[in-house]
Amino acid sequence: MRWFSKGNIQKQLLSIYMIAGLVPIGIIGTILLVSTFSMFTGYNRNLLESYGQRVSTTLFEITTQAYNISEKFAYSQSMWNTLSCEYTSFDQEKDTIDEIDIIDSYNYEYTAIESIEIYSDNPYIQDYRQFYEATDTIKDSQWYQKAISRKAAFWEGLPRQDENGTTYYNICLIRQIPLVDSKYHAVLVMRLSDNYLRTRLREQQYSVVISVNEGSVSFCSDNSYYGQELTDLIPVDYSKEHYTYQGTKRINGRMSMLNGNTLSAYRVDSRLYITTINYNSISRFIVILVFIIIILLLALIVPYEILRLFSRYFSDRVVTLKSAVHKVSSGEYDIVPSLEGEDEISEAFSDLVITAHEIKQKNEQMYKAQLDKKELLSRQSQMELKMLTSQINPHFLYNTLETIRMKAVTAGDREVAKAIKILGKMLRFVLDKGNSDEVSLASSLDHVENYLSIQKMRFGDKVGYEIHIDDDIDPESVTTMPLIIQPLVENAIQHGLREKEGNGIIRVDITKVMLDSPEEDSKSALKITVTDNGEGMSAERLSELKESIKTPSDDGSSIGISNVYNRIKLKYKDPYTMTIDSTKGVGTVINLYVPIQIRHN
Repeated sequence: MRWFSKGNIQKQLLSIYMIAGLVPIGIIGTILLVSTFSMFTGYNRNLLESYGQRVSTTLFEITTQAYNISEKFAYSQSMWNTLSCEYTSFDQEKDTIDEIDIIDSYNYEYTAIESIEIYSDNPYIQDYRQFYEATDTIKDSQWYQKAISRKAAFWEGLPRQDENGTTYYNICLIRQIPLVDSKYHAVLVMRLSDNYLRTRLREQQYSVVISVNEGSVSFCSDNSYYGQELTDLIPVDYSKEHYTYQGTKRINGRMSMLNGNTLSAYRVDSRLYITTINYNSISRFIVILVFIIIILLLALIVPYEILRLFSRYFSDRVVTLKSAVHKVSSGEYDIVPSLEGEDEISEAFSDLVITAHEIKQKNEQMYKAQLDKKELLSRQSQMELKMLTSQINPHFLYNTLETIRMKAVTAGDREVAKAIKILGKMLRFVLDKGNSDEVSLASSLDHVENYLSIQKMRFGDKVGYEIHIDDDIDPESVTTMPLIIQPLVENAIQHGLREKEGNGIIRVDITKVMLDSPEEDSKSALKITVTDNGEGMSAERLSELKESIKTPSDDGSSIGISNVYNRIKLKYKDPYTMTIDSTKGVGTVINLYVPIQIRHN
């Protein structure tokens, strides 16, 4: 049969197939298989996708109702009073909690909620009914820390254990209860009932698996995947906002059809990843497939004997090629040329030998490149370590200032203690509020006054100041971006009063004005004016300054007037802006125009 390998392999196969009559049988069988497969899988995928959409709709309805109920708890005055109270006895606490009927009414009437738990760090609250003391374990948990650090609610899957140590999982709505004018924190945990979800979502031929965000499985209709990673089932891409998936996978020895989709929870920055599974669709198709294959095999019995001798020879050559490919895939690139002939298989084998040799050379080059990269990364890590060791912890600096202040008080130096206390307040403001989106106008002005107090201690009568706020402006409720007033005051001292001989005055005025907008009606704005009676500047210097502030500072930590101008433009857009006017020998006036934003408790 050596002569048979001298011909083109395509001609070999075509000749045999035509002799055996396999072409028409193969075409008919292929069309039958493809059409049956396409129709069957398409139909079952549509059913599975439809079920997944129904699960999403039902889950959206349940989570929306749960969120709306949590709103009533979070903003209940009686709830705030109960959680903020410092009880003198456990009986007083029980009597107060017993008067709250809002929790029991929803817990009993809305069967989707398995339990409502409220954790508080108020040391005067003991465990009673739905109220629990936030133990150290609770406080250290990721979900508790996340809840007290943000105002928005979020969904998360949480495990719990019963008295027998059995672990259960629930899909939970977690949110902070904002205790107004209280030093304590409280977190609401609303657990959805697994039994209720199972009743609403169960279908006889389908199973549903749900996870929250990137967490493990929090709900499974057949209890098979609790606590496992969802990625063990489907290749979830958490970076996509609306992720969908359709595919198959062997589960418990059965090929199953899977459908994945994403549900964005109502008014909450959380996603629920829903996977629906049909365990039986593939097995049913396999039965149909086997039936079709049996029919085709019966049609191929006659040509089988004609193909047998050829297939044995052809198979031996393919096995040889496969063995060589397997060696290459296993990293063994030294292949002995052992397949002779002039057909495509022989050419493929020769190409494989050449390719294996080239891969071996490239691997050696890649290995050398990896060694060079590791050395570079090692050097970079050493540099980063040196940089980290040179940094000062700002909280350490604040605590050190407080220690120095106490020593000054002990020594009787009240003025030094006062200066350090004011400096500590300024540092605390920068640490706590510097990276916030919004702070109250009152806290910004307090920071400005602390800064001016320090400067007055330094320069005496050379620096005086006045702060005026219109009576119709409530500085506690009006909010602004942090650190937009103090840099202007600092600029006024450094560049306005620096060369002035005594009697320097800095005035800060807060008023309401109306701004004209080219695209809309007039807009109300907060006008913040910083005025100094310093040296002022010439018209030429003023023009240069107005151009220079339009370019952001290269230093990301700079809070000069250029950064204040660009921060306002970046966040608020037109017509909100900053203007500068100055007269040589008279002084400088800087006006900030920002939106009037009211913080509602």
